[in-house]
Amino acid sequence: MNFNEYQKKSRRTAIYPHAGNNFIYPTLGLSGETGEVAEKIKKILRDKEGKLDSENRDILQKELGDVLWYLAQIATETGLSLEDIAQGNLDKLRNRQKDNKLQGEGDDR
Repeated sequence: MNFNEYQKKSRRTAIYPHAGNNFIYPTLGLSGETGEVAEKIKKILRDKEGKLDSENRDILQKELGDVLWYLAQIATETGLSLEDIAQGNLDKLRNRQKDNKLQGEGDDR
């Protein structure tokens, strides 16, 4: 499956207020889900000395799936393609790497 396929298929499960004209709801959902990912990783650090076992890997995979779902909905709500977002990000990083500017601060490095 590619990103655009995922984006189309995930849209079938997008049931929230004013879906199709509401980028705020999935943005708030993305924020909550990224917090859950951070919480799971915090507990791995605290309880498992930072060692990722298969159980926690499965839990993390599910949480990251939720992050992906909300990201796909934001993209759809704003008329963007996940495929274009992914490619644009790789192009940006490749250019930064070429210019030896992967590290540092600022969006326009």
